[in-house]
Amino acid sequence: MSVPAPTVSVAVSPLLTRLAAERATGALLRDRGTLFLENGNVVHAESPATPGLDVLLTTGGGLAPERWREAVDRAGARRQVARFLVDSGGLAGGELEICHMAAIFDAAFFALSPGSGPSRFRRGATHWIGSVRSVPAAAVERETRRRRELLDAVWPYPLLDTAPVVPRAAAPGQTITARQRLLLRQADGVRTPADLAWVLGRPAFHTLLDVRRLAAAGLVETPHTPAPPPIAVPLPDWITQAQSPDVALLRRLRDALEASL
Repeated sequence: MSVPAPTVSVAVSPLLTRLAAERATGALLRDRGTLFLENGNVVHAESPATPGLDVLLTTGGGLAPERWREAVDRAGARRQVARFLVDSGGLAGGELEICHMAAIFDAAFFALSPGSGPSRFRRGATHWIGSVRSVPAAAVERETRRRRELLDAVWPYPLLDTAPVVPRAAAPGQTITARQRLLLRQADGVRTPADLAWVLGRPAFHTLLDVRRLAAAGLVETPHTPAPPPIAVPLPDWITQAQSPDVALLRRLRDALEASL
């Protein structure tokens, strides 16, 4: 009886793995985002593809926008925005931790994506948000890998992640959750999942997952890769060089042959 070979887990980011082993402090920069490390752990992450902690707290949460601006103005230079928010009574510590963890995993998913370009490390760099909670780099990589697999398990059409979300009418008797209804209400056929995440104040990955689930249920159009253009069949030299009136007929025959391929 043969024993199956053990599954080898490939690192999402070899550089991140090495920096974690070195207990490094600084910023890991990639084209689609940045991870901030302290003693090898991830303490913050941000990506242009995701709503930041400010959006999660002010649009998706209960923090007033003016309180966020006040915290940045008064504590940003000291890199203690998080502490100021809690100490000033503007935000409960538990709510800040939940949103901060969501922001880390959300931004890391995009920053560590395969198409995010080369990695660079800026040693000693810190983020102005300050200390909230750290996450082991291995946990960030594991969650990033799990999220990739989850998206494909739900509905394996990556074009959905960047295409405008186009709603479809529900089938008779088909149920829609309140969360789905709110997303579909904002989907105007122009906004992409990233746009919807910003409008709704939700993590971008959760919005991608919602869109794929809606597509699997037939409530959102699934874009498909367009078919490649037909390959032109070159004419033989004896046709292109001929001067006979039959050349036009031969060209029509050639066109008919291409159409039948």
